[in-house]
Amino acid sequence: MERLRSSPLHANISAALDKHLEVIHVVQSRRKDEIVNASNRQRQGAPRCQDDRDVFALALAVREMSVATRKVRTTLWCAFQMTLPK
Repeated sequence: MERLRSSPLHANISAALDKHLEVIHVVQSRRKDEIVNASNRQRQGAPRCQDDRDVFALALAVREMSVATRKVRTTLWCAFQMTLPK
């Protein structure tokens, strides 16, 4: 969109995209933690019930990702509207 406009977009657009990418990485990290902890418990012969802390951390990360996704979609829509010819 910057190329179509021949000028840089507002700094908030880049910030929203960076935040979205950061939140995606957090969700990936929480999911990996959940998998590792579940496999460690399974190796130790513990019951199959999951530790709620892992699930809650993942749920919080997914909620943050949902909010960031809505913001970035709105931001990209605004950038697209600014890119269109008048």
